[in-house]
Amino acid sequence: MSRIISILGGTGPEGSGLAFRWASAGEHIVIGSRDAQRAAEAAKQLQTRIGGNAIVEGMDNADAAAKGDIVVLTVPFAGLAALLKSLKTAWKPGAIVIDTTVPLATTVGGPPTRMLGVWQGSAAQQTQELVPAGISVAAAFQNLGAEILAKDEPVDCDVLICSDDEKAKQAASELAGKIPGARPLNGGKLENARIVESLTSLLIGLNIRYKVHSAGIRFTGLPAK
Repeated sequence: MSRIISILGGTGPEGSGLAFRWASAGEHIVIGSRDAQRAAEAAKQLQTRIGGNAIVEGMDNADAAAKGDIVVLTVPFAGLAALLKSLKTAWKPGAIVIDTTVPLATTVGGPPTRMLGVWQGSAAQQTQELVPAGISVAAAFQNLGAEILAKDEPVDCDVLICSDDEKAKQAASELAGKIPGARPLNGGKLENARIVESLTSLLIGLNIRYKVHSAGIRFTGLPAK
């Protein structure tokens, strides 16, 4: 069955990296942006890079949200709540939202190695509170760095997926499995997203101290996939 994956904030580093990986795997991708023209240009560049039968479109965030069967949030945390409030009537019924955002202190001028407190517990739980009833939310992909995603080579990272909805968890797991080297892991309920999100600031600190851009996470003693 054909499905459309919309990536809101898809012109940014994380969003464009995920778009590249999934479009390369044959998924129908819609890149969303505040600027529809910018999104269209990014889509054209990505389609040219991949070639073949890649299907990549670009449009503004609202139109992208309305078109997506799966909608992936890669916008900065500072603008996430306002964006979701503006999209209240945009969602396709039964859509799945995958939240990749992390509430880093850079939002308020602080260091990227520090987390902000979120009243709901995590960025993903805030998202669940702001989307309409019937829209399920999963938290995933916070620990996959943008620079790693942008390269045409396997990643070395597990992807923890947290959700209270099994359908959303399965969708996120399938998408993680389409990224070579990534291993999807069931991270439990959505409330565990606060732990997964906080790992991002730890990885950023490791990248800084070791002067790399490739720090990831692996869990031992589990099945390969």
